Amino acid sequence: MSKFVGAHVSAAGGVENAPKNAAKIGATAFALFTKNQRQWKAKPLTKESVERFDEYLLECGIKKEHILPHDSYLINLGHPDEDKRRKSLEAFIDEIKRCEELGLNKLNFHPGSHLREISEERCLEYIADSINGALLESESVTLVIENTAGQGSNLGYRFEHLAYLIQMCEDKGRIGVCLDTAHMFAAGYDIRTKEAYDRSMEEFERVVGFEYLKGMHLNDSKAEFNSKKDRHHSLGKGHIGLEAFRFIMQDSRMDGIPLILETIDDSIWDEEIRLLYSFMEE
Repeated sequence: MSKFVGAHVSAAGGVENAPKNAAKIGATAFALFTKNQRQWKAKPLTKESVERFDEYLLECGIKKEHILPHDSYLINLGHPDEDKRRKSLEAFIDEIKRCEELGLNKLNFHPGSHLREISEERCLEYIADSINGALLESESVTLVIENTAGQGSNLGYRFEHLAYLIQMCEDKGRIGVCLDTAHMFAAGYDIRTKEAYDRSMEEFERVVGFEYLKGMHLNDSKAEFNSKKDRHHSLGKGHIGLEAFRFIMQDSRMDGIPLILETIDDSIWDEEIRLLYSFMEE
C-alpha cells in the first residue's frame, strides 16, 4: 500500500488511546495532540503511557512514520512580544520532547501570526529564529510547517513563506511541510480541476519542492476559493469537491506520507477513508 490515510483522532485519557481510535476507523495513519492543546503545560508522559502507545501501535499495524502529531494552537513562534514568543518557543520545545519520548519523527505546526503589530517579514524572521532555536534543543524530530488559509494575521498562506522558512533553517534534514487542501484552496491555490491541480502542484514544486512534503491534511472547504477563511468541510460537500482528492490519491508524489482527515464529521471518517482508497483502484 503506497498511501497511508487516517484522521486527527482523540487522545483523550492518554496518548495510548490514539492508535485504538485510529484502528476503529480503518486508518493506516493518524494525527494526535500529545497533550491538551488548550493548555500551556501538561503532565509529563508516563512510562506506562509510552509503553502502551507502542504496544497498541503494534496491535493496530500502524507505523510511527505515518503519525503526524500536531502542536498546541496556543503557540505563536512569530509573536511580536519577546516574552510571549519565548513562552511559545519553550512550549514548542516541550512538544518536540514529547514526540521524541514517543519515538515519533515529525511534529506539525502552524508557522505563526504577526497580530498586525509587526511586518510579515519581521514575523517570518522571528519564526525562523524560533525554528532554529527548537532544532538546537532537540535531536530527532522533523519540524513540519503547515500552510495556512491566510485568515487574520496568520502567515504561511503563500508557498514563498514556507520556502523562506526552509531556506533560513540551519538543518535542512529536519524541516518539512504539511499541505492542507482547505487552506491551499482558501489561500488562492486552485485544485478543483486536473489543470488547476497540476498548476498548483507545479508551483509548489518550483517554490518549495516535493522533497519537503512530509504530510497532508485532506479537507474540503466551506469557504470559497481565495476567501482567506479557514473553514473545513466533509469531502465532496464543500467548494473543492471530490475530484481534487481523487487527483491526490492517484499522485505518486503523495506516497508514503501521512494523509490526514480533519473533516468536520468524525462519524463518517471511516467512510471517507474507504472513499479515498477507492480512488486508487480506478
